[in-house]
Amino acid sequence: MSFSFLRVSLSGLGLAALLGTSAAMAAVQKICVYDPVGSQGEAFNMMKDFKLTAAKWGADLELKAYTDERVAAEDFKAGQCDGAIITGLRGRQFNQFTGSIDSVGAIPTYAHMRTVIQLLSSPKSASLMVSGPYEVAGIVPLGAAYVFVNDRKIDSIEKAAGKKIAVLEWDKSQARMVQQLGAQPVASDITNFAGKFNNGQVDIVVAPAVAFKPLELYKGLGDKGAVYRFPLVQITANLMIRHNKFPAGFGQKCREYIATQLDRAFDMIKKAEADIEPKYWLSITEADKANYTKIMRESRLQLTQEGVYDKRTMALLKRVRCKHDPAAAECALKDE
Repeated sequence: MSFSFLRVSLSGLGLAALLGTSAAMAAVQKICVYDPVGSQGEAFNMMKDFKLTAAKWGADLELKAYTDERVAAEDFKAGQCDGAIITGLRGRQFNQFTGSIDSVGAIPTYAHMRTVIQLLSSPKSASLMVSGPYEVAGIVPLGAAYVFVNDRKIDSIEKAAGKKIAVLEWDKSQARMVQQLGAQPVASDITNFAGKFNNGQVDIVVAPAVAFKPLELYKGLGDKGAVYRFPLVQITANLMIRHNKFPAGFGQKCREYIATQLDRAFDMIKKAEADIEPKYWLSITEADKANYTKIMRESRLQLTQEGVYDKRTMALLKRVRCKHDPAAAECALKDE
């Protein structure tokens, strides 16, 4: 199920607006900034504001815009950039712990997401943010990903069987979920998933609210489509850096600052969700919610056993869920 909406998510939530402003002098660090609009995009412009805050902490950022997230990640990996703004899904290759946050069904609500980011912004979690030469200097929520269907008659798991669902071709978790639903995964990427939905090549995509208007997903919904009011996954953006290229403590300062800006982030997410016309939202039955939750949990367990998700992340996310809902059946189990 396609989480490829991410081509707009970074711009839609104003990443650098969450990071703040200030001023100072520093050595130059090159940052690969993924923005689908390029150097004229909102994400890139806001990162120019963040340069001022980074200067206060002893860094001097040189920004380079990328309209293809894959290329930005590859250039970061090759050492052509000292840092990168990419999605958590794409960032899993640099830090499996934080890359596993965007796992299916693991973070049910924004209250859970807030708790997770606050925990990971603590100095006690600093070691988990570092993996080899890489460090996650910030995690920003981009919103819950919802199921978009081109026919509201597809209102149950059973009715999704046989339908075509766009999936990111490089993310195993998406194809696995689709196969478990008995549906047909259609390999896609961030440049074409919306077009496939809008043109009727696929019946279902998964996207956050920030993608609705920019990608014109209402065209794919038409008069018969709907958006399930049930989050499958919480999407994040990451500021990834090569920590030896930045002043000591830079990553921790970034994480702590972003954690103070969560109200602004969630306000923007909720506004984007409110902008989706009420006629499109579709409530699903409690029985189907339970079925979805069961399937997602089974998928998480299997993908963790296969090494796709990090066991430590899964344990942390379960503790967060049980903190918010101690009576949940899973809290008595020891398998996650």
